[in-house]
Amino acid sequence: MGGSDSQPEKPYQPPPTPPPNPELDKPWRQFDWGQKEALRKWLENFSPCNPDVKNIKILIAGQAGAGKSSFINSIYSVFQGRISSRAPVNSSDGDSHSYTQKLKEFTIKTEKTTLPLVFKDIMGLEYEEFQGSKTEDIIKAVFGHVKDGYNFNKEQSIDYKDQHYTSDPSLSDQCFCVVYIIDGSTVQFTDDRLIKKLQVIRKRISDKGIPQVVVMTKVDEACPLVKTNLRKIYTSKKIKEKMELCSASIGVPMTNILPVKNYHNEINTNNDVDVLILKALEQIVKIANDRLEDNELY
Repeated sequence: MGGSDSQPEKPYQPPPTPPPNPELDKPWRQFDWGQKEALRKWLENFSPCNPDVKNIKILIAGQAGAGKSSFINSIYSVFQGRISSRAPVNSSDGDSHSYTQKLKEFTIKTEKTTLPLVFKDIMGLEYEEFQGSKTEDIIKAVFGHVKDGYNFNKEQSIDYKDQHYTSDPSLSDQCFCVVYIIDGSTVQFTDDRLIKKLQVIRKRISDKGIPQVVVMTKVDEACPLVKTNLRKIYTSKKIKEKMELCSASIGVPMTNILPVKNYHNEINTNNDVDVLILKALEQIVKIANDRLEDNELY
């Protein structure tokens, strides 16, 4: 009687640990977001260092569905100032098989000129043995043996009997840079068999001194921070980790890994998207031109 019920004391619980900050204190790579017009002007005034080569050829390779054709379309969109679709893109989500079936060459037109560049869009790489382009076809295309319009055969590589085969390619037929398009949102799940295909290509062309660049696409899908604000791309810990993973697995140095966002469902262009694409293109062109300066056949 007269006593009061006392509640047992709850055991001490420390406050919950806050989630780690997804953002670095400062950008790990310096980037000027105001350089769009300077980059555009440089690219429009660019000419190959070798007067015998009218157009520098650049091969676009990579996993199926990573955005190879979308990258070409995005470059074209930047220079046109509107969304453009030159290279056909598979619109069905979830289909990981390559939409590109033929070797197709693309040039980039601006309001003032046509850039002295030719992009070779090749069938996407897939990890299955008889899906996607053959590693031999990609290597032969780099060395200038495969003509525009070649229809890829999933079961065997092109040989000298094919009408699209060039047995004695000139300097102008050859590629001076290979660009791997890697999906940044799924890079950590990339099948080891696909990585091995990329490594085979890398070794074969590296032996001939051909430089390689990785363009890491879908950065907005890879990191919520970047999806909200594209300018966070070089303060995002997640994007840096994914780029480091690309570098370690494929063997391309970090300086040659360029993150971009392709145009996908937009109806208008955007300055921040544009400047990332232009910077990637400038780096690719400079690297390819340096290789051309060696002025030797493979």
